[in-house]
Amino acid sequence: MMFAPLRERNYRLWAAADLVSVAGTWMQVLGLNWLVLTATGSAATMGVVVMLQALPVLLLGGWGGALADRLPARPTLIAFQALRALLALTLIADTGRLWPVYAIALASGTISAVEGPCLGRFGSALVPPSALGSALALGSVLSSAGRIVGMSVGGVLVGITGPGSLFAINAATYVAVIVALVLMRTEKIRTLAAPPPGEGGVRAGLRYLAGRPTILVILALSFVLGSLGRNYQVTMAAMVTGPLHGGPAAYGLLSTVFAVGAVAGGLLLAGTGRSTLRVLLATGLTISLLQLCAGFAPNILGFAALILPIAAGAVILDTIIATRVQLDTREEMRGRMLATLGVVSSLSGIVGAPLIGWLCDAAGARGALVLAGAVTSLAAVGGGYALARLKGRSLSAVLPGWGRRLADQPA
Repeated sequence: MMFAPLRERNYRLWAAADLVSVAGTWMQVLGLNWLVLTATGSAATMGVVVMLQALPVLLLGGWGGALADRLPARPTLIAFQALRALLALTLIADTGRLWPVYAIALASGTISAVEGPCLGRFGSALVPPSALGSALALGSVLSSAGRIVGMSVGGVLVGITGPGSLFAINAATYVAVIVALVLMRTEKIRTLAAPPPGEGGVRAGLRYLAGRPTILVILALSFVLGSLGRNYQVTMAAMVTGPLHGGPAAYGLLSTVFAVGAVAGGLLLAGTGRSTLRVLLATGLTISLLQLCAGFAPNILGFAALILPIAAGAVILDTIIATRVQLDTREEMRGRMLATLGVVSSLSGIVGAPLIGWLCDAAGARGALVLAGAVTSLAAVGGGYALARLKGRSLSAVLPGWGRRLADQPA
């Protein structure tokens, strides 16, 4: 089950290209942070760059999803990869001015508004529907591995050659993606349904979403658990520098443990392929309770022991949410639903990071973890109750541990 998607030649090309591309992307992220910090010495300026990349996804996500449902995915992605390569090469010409960085960040975010849902639609066309859950889980593993490789190699190169080499490498990785797309066998790519006339716009997507209460509950859970239970970089730093009395080495250890947990979670889900609502709710409740317990961790090792399953569960949760949003919606609406998920994810990050930071300042790092864990636990139970009502079942049927009835039913 785990390697079922790899039987497809097109998916193997896509997976290899994705691994290379993610590594290059994180090299550019590191190089861009270094460039901005050395030019300004301001972490707030880095936040402006991140905001400029996220803003178009929030503002244009609906239209981006509508375009993704209409445009042919493969040539569209080739065009976007070429544009991204040009943007990366533009960064090499470092003039010491910030406006080109801001402009490139805004352009990159605008591309992402369409490219994100387009990537989701295209990826689902490379494998049969039965293998989609495993394909998304393997994609999460590759993303985590690419991030580790990109940050590790980039961290070495930026000190030797400066950020310019990282931008050049990232540009080359986009060329690798283009080559993979060109080499794919088009006859093996599933043709997804296109929206009928009059049903391809943003309003049609919103009407469809309004009539899918199960998806609305899943998106609400994604927002609450994402905003209060995903900003681990903030809480890990607050715990290390606060009650756990650690230093940079301790923070590095926790970051490594988190990355290992993320890879393990992706492999576990890819191996089982059980992307059901029951698993989604159980995972959400489990990692919420673990987050609450993390607030009482006595030392770095105890905290790391809790971070490992939390990271694994976070990947499982996010992957199942993406799977359910794709499998439980009509193919001609898939781009718009994926765009909505992207908007929710971006919004949860924008809202959650400062909120968690404020909680750490107001209640301490331990208090923030306990409070956020309690709220997300209640949200998981509330989500289970709402889904049970929608499906006409008891709570025990959708939340394991509340009874013995099974309900491995798709949404």
